[in-house]
Amino acid sequence: MIALDAIQQKIAEAIKESGLTQSEIARRLGISHVQISRYVHGKKTPSLETFANLCKILDLDANEVLCLG
Repeated sequence: MIALDAIQQKIAEAIKESGLTQSEIARRLGISHVQISRYVHGKKTPSLETFANLCKILDLDANEVLCLG
């Protein structure tokens, strides 16, 4: 079973450790920096499309983030 809180935590850690600002990540994704802040604070989970693009930007393995690998 995939735990949503574990996914949110991994996304938040990756964003914080990326060296990119939330504004830069948001610009690359075409979303607001407020959305990125919500991901960092675990208040929201990105859509599947945003998640896939976020994995590309942050060079993340989606399976690892989803606790599948």
